[in-house]
Amino acid sequence: MNPLGERTRADLPPYARTRPPRLAEASDGFLAGIAHGWGERVVPAPVEPAAARAAAEHRGRLSALFPGRTLVIASGHAAPRNGDADHPFRAHSDFVWATSCQLEGGVLVMHARPGGHDAVLHVPAPARPGERDFHASAAHGELWVGPSAGLPEWSAALDLPVLDVSGLTLPPGALTAGAPLRGAGTPVAGSGELPRALSDLRRVKDEWEVQQLRVAVDRTVEGFAAVAREVPLAVRDGLGERWLQGTFDRYARTFGNGPGYSTIVGSGPHAPVLHWVRCDGDVLPGQPLLLDMGVETTTLYTADVTRTIPVGGGFTPAQRAVHDLVEAAHRAGMDRVRPGAWFSDFHFASMEVLARGLHDWGLLPVSVDEALSPAGQQHRRYIVCGVGHHLGLDVHDCGASEYEEYHGAPLEPGMVLTVEPGLYFHAHDETVPPELRGIGVRLEDDLLVTADGQEVLSGALPVDAAGLEEWARSAAG
Repeated sequence: MNPLGERTRADLPPYARTRPPRLAEASDGFLAGIAHGWGERVVPAPVEPAAARAAAEHRGRLSALFPGRTLVIASGHAAPRNGDADHPFRAHSDFVWATSCQLEGGVLVMHARPGGHDAVLHVPAPARPGERDFHASAAHGELWVGPSAGLPEWSAALDLPVLDVSGLTLPPGALTAGAPLRGAGTPVAGSGELPRALSDLRRVKDEWEVQQLRVAVDRTVEGFAAVAREVPLAVRDGLGERWLQGTFDRYARTFGNGPGYSTIVGSGPHAPVLHWVRCDGDVLPGQPLLLDMGVETTTLYTADVTRTIPVGGGFTPAQRAVHDLVEAAHRAGMDRVRPGAWFSDFHFASMEVLARGLHDWGLLPVSVDEALSPAGQQHRRYIVCGVGHHLGLDVHDCGASEYEEYHGAPLEPGMVLTVEPGLYFHAHDETVPPELRGIGVRLEDDLLVTADGQEVLSGALPVDAAGLEEWARSAAG
């Protein structure tokens, strides 16, 4: 004890006077004991049989495009968050499309042969008892993150040869896609040829993919109802936008993999902010509440739906006028979604309705024709974003495609896309009358292009203002 009666290091037992070793370092007793006494167990690979069959068909379509070329697609690694913590891992969508797998550090190699390719999946071999990473790897060790499937289990689930990724070597000239590859001497994709091809292939969904998107949309519609039920509580107790964001994210995590993108909940003056994911404001009575939300399924296909609802009653006349104009643009855009129509057709249809409405309100300094011309676009002050995109494994799917294969291409049966016009009058925008400032309205539906037209997958949610008023009242109880 020191003169103040406090314990000193000399008062501690001998083992406590030394620097404690890290478990994975030179502690012979620990290392000898941790390696033994573990029962064997077999963990199945987390793969749905239907998903594996769909991925095999996807590889066949990809193979036909690149005869004689070796193809490599990597899943990637978790991104650092801060310190020694990582963000949750999410495999690259190209890798998921070609394998149905979501494992970290995986690499698919398609070796060219006469008439096609032989696919081999390379994965990190799990660390078993007796191996250092079993107890020492916080990222992959079983004692840290739980048990994982072995190479034989992955091979059986996928009907593919599966090898340890540590022994992977790639031939020169291989085309690469997916996440960046790690390792000295690994080729780097320069032309983007393979990513573009994968993006183009992913634009048309097969029956299995469409079913996954149906599930994603159905769960999303249910998630909207879950959020609407919480609106009165968010207002009454001052829980705000973040409570509603958390409500949807919890629902998405419970009934899917999670939200397919950062959930947007914008009340009042936050509604015009296109990607208001901060969600740190109040939910304001009498103000429109913009909800842009999507559930991602366990197979990683996502929905993307937006509605703008009143809080604590109905829309005011000014809010209703904005909503009605956006609804008219939305319906005009959806009507142009059909086989053979150009992808850009629904964009122009929606924009024409918005431009004419804004002109009628005296908000355009030029004629409608001049505003719609390439050199004009004055109406875009109030809608700087686009009005739709492809949907699938990514919320903005197939983004690596060239313009001619995306915006400049005709629609085909099996494509799934969103139509999402809106009007965004910011609270500090002095070009609009005071009664419009702070109003933001967006309507977004997910549509499947069919053989003779389109199907609105998210049609269970009302689109018109009166229908949304009634839906919001009913959902809130």
